[in-house]
Amino acid sequence: MELLAVYPDGTPLDATDRQLAAADPVLRGLIGRFGPVSLFETGTDLFGSLILAIVSQQFSTRAARAMFDRVLGQFGGEVPSAQALLAADPDELRVTAGLSHAKTRALRSLAERMESGGLDLDDLRTLPDDEVRARLTAISGIGDWTAGVFLMFTLRRPDILPADDLVIRKAVRDAYRLDSLPAPADVIRLGESWRPYRSRACSYLWRSLQAAPIPATS
Repeated sequence: MELLAVYPDGTPLDATDRQLAAADPVLRGLIGRFGPVSLFETGTDLFGSLILAIVSQQFSTRAARAMFDRVLGQFGGEVPSAQALLAADPDELRVTAGLSHAKTRALRSLAERMESGGLDLDDLRTLPDDEVRARLTAISGIGDWTAGVFLMFTLRRPDILPADDLVIRKAVRDAYRLDSLPAPADVIRLGESWRPYRSRACSYLWRSLQAAPIPATS
């Protein structure tokens, strides 16, 4: 098997990319074309990051960024507290920010869970991935995709695979020369060889299509 020792800029591969390149020849090719690639950050405010993830569901990063900025615009350009979000008129927030009814309800459900004490966001920083995912997806309107991108981009967890992300599925189809779009279960099976660095593998798949699941905040 041909070894890959350096990125296109001539710098040596880091340990994560060396392992991915050795485990998967297709990823080795992506690393050789696009590396080094790293995940961007969505900021350190956990509530703000979850608001961003919720509004990003099923939208382009440009549209999601515009909606997120309009949400913040309702609160003086700052990330609101859960209490402030609940005090806002939901119809005014929905119309002004361009949110769907479902996303507005999801934001309020998240804020309600926080206000009731049922969810402490600071606790999420130290919990295992599966527990973070379970606590978030127990909230109405937050699904596996939203929990996954929060884990990956905000909590910086290294082994997250959002297998239901449409761009990931398209990138897998193209990179692995599949005849059709793979099902999420197929992506999960393929990604077993990427453990424990599935987040980095996804960064290369997104990069191969010049895409990202949510907008960067900086």
